[in-house]
Amino acid sequence: MIQSGAALRVTTRDRGNALAAAALQQLGITRDTLDRLHALPAEQLVGAITPAKRAAGRPELPLLDRYDFGPVVDGADLPQQPCDPIAPALSDDIPLLIGDMKDEATRFLADDDAVWNRTLTEVELRTRLSAIAGNAADRVLDLYRTRDPQAKPGGTVDRGLDRSAVLGPLGLVRRAQGGATGARVHVLARLGTPACDGRLKAPHALDLPFVFDNTAIADATADAPGARELAAVMSASWTAFARNGSPAIPALPDWPAYRSANAP
Repeated sequence: MIQSGAALRVTTRDRGNALAAAALQQLGITRDTLDRLHALPAEQLVGAITPAKRAAGRPELPLLDRYDFGPVVDGADLPQQPCDPIAPALSDDIPLLIGDMKDEATRFLADDDAVWNRTLTEVELRTRLSAIAGNAADRVLDLYRTRDPQAKPGGTVDRGLDRSAVLGPLGLVRRAQGGATGARVHVLARLGTPACDGRLKAPHALDLPFVFDNTAIADATADAPGARELAAVMSASWTAFARNGSPAIPALPDWPAYRSANAP
């Protein structure tokens, strides 16, 4: 891992505190007048976000810490950090369906001409990996060179950023697998899209048209061979999971709960 889970949580928490303080200052609210937040119109709250981000400065790991505002641990509605390694007992019987796409990062890197046009050089690759991994860039590069010696620079930076997206879901699944009585299922989607001459491969959010069975609407899936048939199966599986906690349906083979021994 680029950074330990605990260290990343501290980094995220510290930035969250800085963002909250900057937003409150922008709104003219102090610790003693927090109740005023309930009376402010949504437009004013949203308007404070950009100035607060500028005041808080650039995050330490911008590609890992992309979300500026979100729920906070209050001991009641959110009793503890959701990504803590040890899950609370109250989640033991709650089935979990979670996953990611095989090529999560390609959508986020689509506006990088060198990556998109497959002209990325080794020097440019190291620059981009340094933005993701900092001082661990060489170690990350060595890892992916070992796993795929034939990979071109553009594909390597795709996968380097992909792992930042995958670490969170995998951490949640591995945390949940021990001692739980409910089904624990991990999904790793490997389907690809023919859109953009296939350059996006299996990008972030490509699974959604299949989950909601509306592949004819999304450009990435509208003309994909077999998309409608796959969507019928996938949406039925998710519906079954929502209904009874198991994704098993007659159209699918056995789908066992995730365990580290059968990790993808």
